[in-house]
Amino acid sequence: MFFIGVGTAIIGAASRNIGLSPYHIGLLIAMQNIGFVFSVVTFGTLADRLEKTRLMLAASLVLTFSFFFFYSKDVFALNLLIMLVIGIGIGGYEGVADALLLQMQDKKQGLYITINHFFVTFGELMITAYLIFLQMNWRRGMIQSAAAVLALSGVFAFSKAGIKKSAEKHTFSTLPAFFGQKPVFVLFILILCAVGIELSIVGVLTTFLMELRGFTQVTSKLGLVVFLAGVGFGRLILGFITKKQHLSVLIAFFFGSVTLLSSLLFFVVSANLAIYAFIFFTGAVISVIFPFILTIAGLKYPESSGTVLGIVKLGIPAGGILVPLLISLVSRYSSFEASLAMLPLTGACGLFLILANRKELQLQ
Repeated sequence: MFFIGVGTAIIGAASRNIGLSPYHIGLLIAMQNIGFVFSVVTFGTLADRLEKTRLMLAASLVLTFSFFFFYSKDVFALNLLIMLVIGIGIGGYEGVADALLLQMQDKKQGLYITINHFFVTFGELMITAYLIFLQMNWRRGMIQSAAAVLALSGVFAFSKAGIKKSAEKHTFSTLPAFFGQKPVFVLFILILCAVGIELSIVGVLTTFLMELRGFTQVTSKLGLVVFLAGVGFGRLILGFITKKQHLSVLIAFFFGSVTLLSSLLFFVVSANLAIYAFIFFTGAVISVIFPFILTIAGLKYPESSGTVLGIVKLGIPAGGILVPLLISLVSRYSSFEASLAMLPLTGACGLFLILANRKELQLQ
């Protein structure tokens, strides 16, 4: 999960060092999530039928290759392709890890999934902080990450977790039936909204701070560190105090909160210290929406958790493609500041959807 965070955050963390425009940032994020689309549902379905650690090994080898070669050559089209492969690698991790965790734990699943996704944030935070110190030599961090993932693949090569016999009957032909169920479709759209907001903020925050608020490269990266610290704080602390019976209510509350806070952050607040505070609290409220949605999906369909989680996690690439692409297009044809309105608007859509379907998603 740590290296999912590295792969997700590298675009925003290194964008100014590479010299990427908001348009190019949006394209890279979209390409990463196209790879994720193919990978997460494939690995998620296979996780109900095959040895999960072998699937994690395959994802590790894919990430090793793509981390090592990302921007080894300054050719944007080539790096779009490499970012597609990074998306496939992190999609493999994402498609298997939560299903493996649910197989290992039969109590407090929401807490474990929230903590599991805390390490995604920790990876995002660490790569961002590390690149502040590396500055122009940021490629060294990617090479070191590739070496670490290669070492991790050795762990998966010699590990076994077993297969749930009750789930072996599921195949790719069952996917349309699951996706046609209203709770699964609603959870998919909610993840699209939540992840679209979070990944878009990670991708554009440093550019927003530098272009619209006058921050430097170092202080803008510190803003991204503050955001990721808020996400980590939320996932670590709020996960401990949450009961599964309250998840749908809390998801509605946090969607409303992120709508309000992102509106104030991007269009009202201008003082530097206040900006950092709003960045932190925006990260904290967005942090738990995604793992809470995953918990509902896994507990509502315990015998098919890998397949259902793989389906609803298609909302990750869908949100990662749609929201950044909208920001990219509005930025190109209107203004960068106007494009940021996509963030609170997406939060409002999530709030409306969870309120309209709260009873169907309630856990006993």
